[in-house]
Amino acid sequence: MNLEEFYAQIGGDYADTLQRLCNENMVKKFVKKYQDDPTCADLHNAALQQDWEVAFRDAHTLKGVAQNLGFERLYQVSAVLTEAMRGNKPLEDRSLLDAVEQQDAAIRRAISELE
Repeated sequence: MNLEEFYAQIGGDYADTLQRLCNENMVKKFVKKYQDDPTCADLHNAALQQDWEVAFRDAHTLKGVAQNLGFERLYQVSAVLTEAMRGNKPLEDRSLLDAVEQQDAAIRRAISELE
């Protein structure tokens, strides 16, 4: 799968990301680096430990990474999660975290199919 197909599959914005990062090689480089990003796993662990300060920080970081890479679906669900935990509030709706984890997993699967 090429980058345009990848972005279509994950519901991302390839054109905007390409414009922001200047060329296809840069986009591909940073997309592939996402495979090594531990933020979603860290978020999951912080939520399990009920460390809401760390969980908020991880959700906020993930939101920024998703926005910068044009991962629109991940950005949207992580933005909702971030706001739900703003001010170190406990996560009351586990489905918000589940949605983030589902999008993260979909992106990781799609990255593994990139040419």
